[in-house]
Amino acid sequence: MRRPRVLLADDHKMLVDALKSVLEPCCEVVASVGDGRELLKAAARLRPDIIVLDIAMPQLNGLDAARQLKHTMPEVKLIFMTMNEDPYLVGEAFRAGASAFLLKQAAALELTDAIRRVLKGGSYVTPSAAGGQTNISLRRPEARQHAPEPTPRQREVIQLLAEGHSMKEAAELLQITSRTVAAHKYAVMELLQLKSSAELVQYAIKHRIISI
Repeated sequence: MRRPRVLLADDHKMLVDALKSVLEPCCEVVASVGDGRELLKAAARLRPDIIVLDIAMPQLNGLDAARQLKHTMPEVKLIFMTMNEDPYLVGEAFRAGASAFLLKQAAALELTDAIRRVLKGGSYVTPSAAGGQTNISLRRPEARQHAPEPTPRQREVIQLLAEGHSMKEAAELLQITSRTVAAHKYAVMELLQLKSSAELVQYAIKHRIISI
């Protein structure tokens, strides 16, 4: 029987090494990557069955990476890991296409069980995070239905600029021109009524585009 092919995406090498040792008896770990952009490239190249990914990743966070992955690879199973057990984040992860949500503190103990469940078409939420999720709908929160929402590309620009990349660096990473990056930045600031780059960073933190 073919072992499931797993791609790991996390920028903490010690955790990745620990997860590899847990997974290798039952899975084929095809690669590990440290940021969201490398994840997209590796997933397109390797076509894994399962991707285990952190939510807080540099250059492109796990939630936005997941939305792109599910668009191009709808069959892939996504297992999110995070340090944050905020029930709202659980809902966001499943809206982005998750099949499972684990806390990093318990990932080594729960990951193989989560993989077994998602391969059978089920889902898994780490118990300590599931406790607060009971009344949270997986539909988009009503409060956000009328709130302005940046486009996926604008969210990518927000993350790179909020992480401290220059417009030129962001343009190179996104393979667009600096002028286009600037246009996205100022369109977002107008959309969200932000008056400074500092407010843009605050927005990115509040809406979990970046983590601190």
